[in-house]
Formats: sequence, C-alpha cells, structure tokens
Amino acid sequence: MGNQLIETFEDGVATLTMNRPDARNALTSEMQMGLSEALPRLAADRKVRAVVVTGAGGAFCAGGDVKGFAERTSRPGGGDGANEFDIEQRAHGLRASADISRVLHEMPKPTLAVIPGPAAGAGLSIALACDLRIAAVDAKLTTAFSKVGLSGDYGGSYFLTQLVGAAKVRELYFSADVITGEEALRLGIVNRVASREDIEAAGKAWARELAALPTVAVGYMKRNLNAAETGTLSEVLDIESFNMVRTMTTSDHRDASAAFVAKRKPVFQGR
Repeated sequence: MGNQLIETFEDGVATLTMNRPDARNALTSEMQMGLSEALPRLAADRKVRAVVVTGAGGAFCAGGDVKGFAERTSRPGGGDGANEFDIEQRAHGLRASADISRVLHEMPKPTLAVIPGPAAGAGLSIALACDLRIAAVDAKLTTAFSKVGLSGDYGGSYFLTQLVGAAKVRELYFSADVITGEEALRLGIVNRVASREDIEAAGKAWARELAALPTVAVGYMKRNLNAAETGTLSEVLDIESFNMVRTMTTSDHRDASAAFVAKRKPVFQGR
C-alpha cells in the first residue's frame, strides 16, 4: 500500500489513515484504489473486529482533488465536449470507486470515522458511510459540491438523508454551508465530539470499545438496521428473526449467558 493510505492494526482495530496532509487528504486514484483494496479485505479478516477511517495532519478528507478536476476539464474532451461514451466510462469508474462507501456501510463489523478536521464533499460522504462518527468540536464539515458545480457522490445524499431528513439534507447540499463538529453533533450527523487535542485518543478509546463487542452479533445488527432503512415492517421482522436465531448459536452468546448467570462481565471473542 502506498504512502497515501496508511494501514495499522492494534487491539482488534484496523485503522486506515488517508495521508496527504499537504492537500487536506484530498482523494487521489492511489488513495481510492487503496481503500477499495483494503476495506473488503478487512471486512473478511476475522482478526479485525472494528475499522477506523481517519486522516493525517489535522484533516479528515477534503473530498475530490479540485485542482485535478480543473486540469481534466481544461483538456480537449474533458469538459463540456465529453461524448456519451466518455461520460458512461467515467461514471462506471466513479461508481466502482464509490463502492467503498457501500463496503463501510455493509461490512459485518463496526466502522468508525475519526474526524480531526475538515471533511468535505466525497470525504464527508466517506465519513457518513461509517456506522459512527466522532469529530473535533471545531472540525469543519461541508457537502461542498454546489460550490464547484457538482451534484455529489460516494453516497452522501443517501446517508445524510437518513441522518437529518429530506428538508435539512437539501439545505446542506444546496447551500454547501460549513458546519462545525459541535453543530454536526446537534444535527445528529456525528455521534460524539472531542477537543482537537483529544480527538485521536478519544477515537482510539471508542474503537477499542467497539472491537470488544460481540462481533458476529454486531454484523447481524447491521443487517437488521440496514434493512430497516428501506424495508417494510414485515420484511424487517423476517430478517430480525433469522438473524436472532443465528446469533443464538454463537460462542459469544453462550459465554455471555453463562456470565449473566455467574454475575460476571462477559468477554467477547467475536465467534
């Protein structure tokens, strides 16, 4: 993996750090390819019990590389003159890259975005794709797209609608207003905030808590909750019933039941 994406593993937590601090960790092809490779692998690795996505140098991710957009659209065929084949080809490539948001949302283990600073555009979308978010209290978050004449990608419109509702998401997308981590907490966009000085330690502590959960059960909880976003009550009841019975067969459930009887704290192994 290149220097633009740093992967570490400790205490059951895999951390992916976007590493272009001089550009506020704006996405590049190398970074996108790194995330596309790493996330499915971590999702399948039983040693990994939680995944953290964060950024280096006091920023989360500034989204797409706007300088790169400007260079591309200034080339012949790169802007208004792009033909339908070019558009289809580029849309296919973007959709493949944006699948990292789906993997973060669906992988059978908790995902946490640690947002130490600016999160904009596709960078904000990636944070929204995670199950949980903690931000520096003064971090700046924005959808950003309307400021550069774009409509948005990486699932941000889907995830933000789930979090804040149809009316507010339109305001945030149309205006591209910048909000702080504290405001994002009030709106329900992030779950927790911490000071800029404490955000890294707070993120690590929360990630360790997530890694100590019954991983298999959490994976099935995610299936239930994802189904609840779009399914009917009857569909969700069906899915819940199967997943409940499945988790009754896990070692974690058996050990936790024994711990309850013995009046001790269970220790989950993710099995």
